[in-house]
Amino acid sequence: MATGSINVSVENIFPLIKKFLYSDHEIFLRELISNATDATTKLKHLTTIGEAKVEYGNPIIEVKIDKDAKTLTIKDQGIGMTGEEVEKYINQVAFSGAEEFLEKYKDSAKDAGIIGHFGLGFYSAFMVAEKVEILTKSYKEDAKAVRWVCDGSPEYTLEETEKTDRGTEIVLHIAEDSTEFLEEFRIRELLTKYNKFNQVPIKFGTKKETLPLPEGSAEDAKPETVEVDNIINNTNPAWTKSPSELKDEDYNNFYRELYPMQFEEPLFHIHLNVDYPFNLTGILFFPKLGNNLNIEKDKIQLYQNQVFVTDEVKGIVPDFLMLLRGVIDSPDIPLNVSRSYLQADGAVKKISSYITKKVADKMVSLINENREDYEKKWNDIKIVIEYGMISEDKFYEKSDKFALYPTTDNNYYLWNELIEKIKPTQTDKDGKIVILYANNADEQHSYIQSAKEKGYEVLLLDSPIVPHLIQKLEASKENIAFARVDADHINNLIKKDEPKISKLNDSDKETLKKEIEESINDTKFTVQLEDLDSTDAPFTLTQPEFFRRMKDMQATGGGGMFAMGGFPEMYNLVVNANSDFAGELLKKDNDDEKKAMINQALDLAKLSQNLLKGKELTDFIKRSFESLK
Repeated sequence: MATGSINVSVENIFPLIKKFLYSDHEIFLRELISNATDATTKLKHLTTIGEAKVEYGNPIIEVKIDKDAKTLTIKDQGIGMTGEEVEKYINQVAFSGAEEFLEKYKDSAKDAGIIGHFGLGFYSAFMVAEKVEILTKSYKEDAKAVRWVCDGSPEYTLEETEKTDRGTEIVLHIAEDSTEFLEEFRIRELLTKYNKFNQVPIKFGTKKETLPLPEGSAEDAKPETVEVDNIINNTNPAWTKSPSELKDEDYNNFYRELYPMQFEEPLFHIHLNVDYPFNLTGILFFPKLGNNLNIEKDKIQLYQNQVFVTDEVKGIVPDFLMLLRGVIDSPDIPLNVSRSYLQADGAVKKISSYITKKVADKMVSLINENREDYEKKWNDIKIVIEYGMISEDKFYEKSDKFALYPTTDNNYYLWNELIEKIKPTQTDKDGKIVILYANNADEQHSYIQSAKEKGYEVLLLDSPIVPHLIQKLEASKENIAFARVDADHINNLIKKDEPKISKLNDSDKETLKKEIEESINDTKFTVQLEDLDSTDAPFTLTQPEFFRRMKDMQATGGGGMFAMGGFPEMYNLVVNANSDFAGELLKKDNDDEKKAMINQALDLAKLSQNLLKGKELTDFIKRSFESLK
């Protein structure tokens, strides 16, 4: 048996880094600033524990462009490196100084905010630079400054140089195919995207600032204008603070900072803060959503130690919460080597479960603290709650405490309140509680009124995912059924043991049914005669609950086997056999007049369901006007 060591050829490393390691070349700036941040936070930690005998001061990171020299420089005032450390950390590809530092100071550096993990970030510079220089001086006493230069080949030079201040300068000699990174607007764009909340101040150029006039200044005194550092980032964003430090105004200001193009304030926020069994902070905002299922509009942003990673947070954030906006920051989220996307990991599931629980707990506290206000906001948050009830079992289990069921009369019930309210009146002859609902109060107005006349409550459930929610509720709750208020005549939706009075005998009914079927001659209408109140409408169109529900589910991406292809249009034509109209039809001897009466009544029924369109509607209007002559 032979043993040995695999030899990795350094000549192949740079092409691999340039082509495959990072999905987007712009990432180089994030990586280099992350390294500068690490160097600064390491120094802060060492001065705090007394190991570095230097003044920490107020260090910044500076980014400079020199168009004439075609260079981009990232300069920090952090820990710096000795020549030996350059050999160790720079010349050994994939050796992470951050990892070594965290291991050495694992007890005291737990919260130091170190970003690096893989030791590859520095080499991203070669994606955009034909040559890279490092000028660095360690914080250590008597350390010599050194200069490292490499042109992207395995060859490099390392020599002592003149540099009086501690820290590191990375000078990128930008390649011809990457000159976009010599443009101020492009660098400003990247700094804003990735480092808007970096924990160390980042200077990019200068700006003019007008100083306030001192008290007692003369009326004609002019304020002084000075040039100051242009710091592009907020080093202490809201999510890094304790909730006790913040007011609603602070959260709203942060929301505008995150989403400057959003002009409406969020409805409320959820502040995330956990340090066991993982570290995670963040703030989620509930915007006004209504029935909007667009999860791409404004995404939740994922950060690691205040450095932007991605807004593709599927996995760590449950699907239903991707309708929200905000920030999540965690050093424990497993990323791929380029820090561009999430890796599958058990920790991700734990974080996702924690966020789900936190949102559920927030809903409970909101409704308990101010139910009236919660009810006012319900229409703007219901899509998130209903989506969560469908997709997350743990969320669904708690939903009885905060999910509301509004009625067409603007009353809002929790589940137990609803059942208690309707059980006496809406229990059918088989002992099942029938929950009536509408999805459009205007279009289904006549059906709603019929239900109200019997003393029934009608819910208004109008979000696009209601069919899926109903299916979930019916499967998990005992002895209940949902029925849309226009699915059948109200007497059939909630059947009672009540005697029926029939004006027609069975033979008359059979004759009437046959005549109506022959006149209509349309297979999508199923004629059914019912012994209803004489004041009820002669013709009523209903859509069978099962078919209509499957059609609605298909429209929102569900419906199982029915999701492929169109679902047929099918309607019940409920004929009131006790109406005067039915009696008149039986008396008519003229077949043409009889057919005209049937078609007119059918058109009226269609009109009530918004089904009369095009030529049929035109003919109906014309016919109606002629009848007035």
